[in-house]
Amino acid sequence: MAEEIYGKPGSAGIVQTRYYTFAAPPGELELQCGEKIGPVTLAYETWGTPDRAGKNAILICHALSGSAHAAGYHSPEDKNPGWWDWYIGPGKAFDTDKYFIICSNILGGCTGSTGPASVNPATGRPFGMSFPLITIADMVKAQHALVKHLGIEKLLAVAGGSMGGMQALQWTISYPDEVESCIAIATSASLSAQGIAFNEVGRQAIFNDPNWNAGDYYDSAIPVAGLSLARMIGHITYLSEKHMHEKFGRNFQKSGMQPVSGSSEFMVESYLRHQGIKFVERFDANAYIYITKAIDFFDLNGDYGGSLVNAFENVLANYLVASFTSDWLYPSDNAKEIVRALRVNGKNVNYTDIDTDNGHDSFLLPNDLLEKNISNFLRNEYRQSTQ
Repeated sequence: MAEEIYGKPGSAGIVQTRYYTFAAPPGELELQCGEKIGPVTLAYETWGTPDRAGKNAILICHALSGSAHAAGYHSPEDKNPGWWDWYIGPGKAFDTDKYFIICSNILGGCTGSTGPASVNPATGRPFGMSFPLITIADMVKAQHALVKHLGIEKLLAVAGGSMGGMQALQWTISYPDEVESCIAIATSASLSAQGIAFNEVGRQAIFNDPNWNAGDYYDSAIPVAGLSLARMIGHITYLSEKHMHEKFGRNFQKSGMQPVSGSSEFMVESYLRHQGIKFVERFDANAYIYITKAIDFFDLNGDYGGSLVNAFENVLANYLVASFTSDWLYPSDNAKEIVRALRVNGKNVNYTDIDTDNGHDSFLLPNDLLEKNISNFLRNEYRQSTQ
């Protein structure tokens, strides 16, 4: 259907967002911070068909600004495919002719799942900053409830890049008996001090927006300027210096220098402002605050006595770990640290460090080597699971 409409071979086609609500009182979801929340709704999408043996389910975990819409289109008129459409579809790395693919918007998100913009049943108003603190483990716990709801006893794989990779790693630790394999891309067992610093600057941009109003802005003007600036700051960290130079250089929007007027004189300025404007149209400022905090708090070393070896001691999954040479936000050394800890524990791990100039965003862009690594890894995992 999608090929006929869009003329794009390999499209995952038309997909519908679904919603699963659970943890209604008195059975609320217990969070790591000690608080409880319920009911909880997760927005999710699926592609492909579960096999009879229940051996082909793969969970895709999204990064900070992602959503459940990982592939395909919402309607024939939709011009923008899902965020990982390069990799999900018939014949692609996550082959929807072979595998049953699931992606959900995280707990704390703002594209259909319960988050700060959701209505607090106790007050009848949006949670705002009264939303409880969430962690990567809490996101995974909510995903686990969805996976069980879908009737899946064991996942063939959990996969994701950046924060999605953090979730994938956490899955193998939280539910070792329920994950055959893990694909962790451009990620880390904990965010560096530099990464935390960039996240904090983005949050401060939101806090200092006059419309933020301590997070209670849902009935008034939203903090457009602060959220847009936070996105601009974050986006700089997703690109490499070489990629930015090749893409923009010092090129002007117009020929020659222009008077200082608040407009974008350089192409790179215009690009960043465009990214900020687009982000505000689809994302919630409070969700940005909560999600970046969850990324900052993720620390497999600290959570397991300062030892990543201890963190992976009881995992049972096989791993594919991938990094990119130009990624300075989640550098290759972070991936190598994960690989070393797994190998010390005698775990089966494949590692590839892919040479590219595209920076951290490389995991979202087409890359033949990444696609081949994922395809081959999943093919072997699926063959072993069905023997």
